[in-house]
Amino acid sequence: MNSFFFCGIGGSGMLPLAMIMKSRGFNISGSDRSNDQGRTPEKFNWLQQQGIEIVPQDGKGLTTDFDALIVSSAVEDSIPEVKVAKEKNIPILKRAELLARIFNESKTSIAIAGTSGKSTTTGMLAWILTCAEKNPTVMNGANFLNFVSQEAPFASAITGDKNLFVSECDESDGSIILYHPEIAVLNNIALDHKPVDELIPIFRQYLSQSKKQVLNLSNPAISQNFLEEFRDTALTFGIESPHTAINITNYTPTQAGSTSILHNSLENTVCTLTLHVPGKHNVENATSAICAAYLCGVPIDKSVEALDSFKGVARRLENIGNINNINIIDDFAHNPDKIKATISSLKEHKGRLIIYFQMHGFGPLKLMKKELKGAFLEGLDPNDILIMPEVLYLGGTVSKDYAAHDFINEINVGGATRNIRGEWFETREEGGDFILETARSGDRIIIMGARDDTLTSFAKSLLEKLKQKLS
Repeated sequence: MNSFFFCGIGGSGMLPLAMIMKSRGFNISGSDRSNDQGRTPEKFNWLQQQGIEIVPQDGKGLTTDFDALIVSSAVEDSIPEVKVAKEKNIPILKRAELLARIFNESKTSIAIAGTSGKSTTTGMLAWILTCAEKNPTVMNGANFLNFVSQEAPFASAITGDKNLFVSECDESDGSIILYHPEIAVLNNIALDHKPVDELIPIFRQYLSQSKKQVLNLSNPAISQNFLEEFRDTALTFGIESPHTAINITNYTPTQAGSTSILHNSLENTVCTLTLHVPGKHNVENATSAICAAYLCGVPIDKSVEALDSFKGVARRLENIGNINNINIIDDFAHNPDKIKATISSLKEHKGRLIIYFQMHGFGPLKLMKKELKGAFLEGLDPNDILIMPEVLYLGGTVSKDYAAHDFINEINVGGATRNIRGEWFETREEGGDFILETARSGDRIIIMGARDDTLTSFAKSLLEKLKQKLS
């Protein structure tokens, strides 16, 4: 095979894979509904500048010249390219199938898994290995801020040595079992697209297909289900966990991030980990990356040194800007575990939170509504505000019997005694106007949600409008 057509090529998982395949000499073309709708045109213009042809998503661009059509797990049979592929007997491959194929061929393959923190951990490991001059190939679901430049504004892939391959691996569609890594990292397990009891066997198979594992024993689901089974091959770490290979203590928030002490029984050393990304969860992500790098031959002190210059990944508590002591923050949190981590990190510092949360699908909202309500109601303080527009809908067949306004009504009932407000707006513009009218000095405005690149544009536009208003 040497020619692939990517349906939904602008997606967070599709774009980096397309770039990796392009770097290996394959002919790549694609389509995307967002491009047809005029969303994020800069992304598709950049892809075309890289030699990737972008065509309308009408099926006309898919010809028998292509060896396979690449689709995500979310693509439905009604998509024009899928119909054409079936009519013309063009093989259809899931994104994860193609990624697993090239990943499993790598001599040293490192998979990053877990309900939360995959993209950040992948970014941290990519930076450590790059600083160690290991020249990795890296596949991620978010832009690496250390690698973003004017020439590479969409840096979610690193096209290096094909025999050292680091990849974020997704459990939500079960495709994680396609990967057979040399090193399998597991950060955490919590409710997301699937209940925890359904995730345990999926992650067990993933771990059993690897030679070495990195396990976060601070996560109860991991320590209770996998420690004994993988004790002989796993490298373990945890917060206040003296019986792990790396024990994290003395977590201290700073204005820009945190410091922690790593007690390392592997090399019999103690060192200070300084991060410029906030939150205790990022200390766990960093230690996952440090352990994986150690298994690749990078000394722990060298990894700690590299992480002192780690800038983060896009849309993970990313600071967009500040005006009149009002901070605009862009964040990918979309499940209960991620939302709790984000709010916990923000609460390490003073200031009211105004959270604009766009849910990424009607199905996930209905599945996780109880836990999502708990994350917000337990995490927010009196006078914090939760704002929701309608649920993101990008097409397809889906039940809309439980929507954002239903969720906000329940937030207002549950938060009434603590003066926690929920506001629902039918359009993004109305929600943005409310924020502009409400924001005051000391507030943190968080634009939160997944699967919609235009949320970042919205965050930036709010900053500009605040500047105009306050100038």
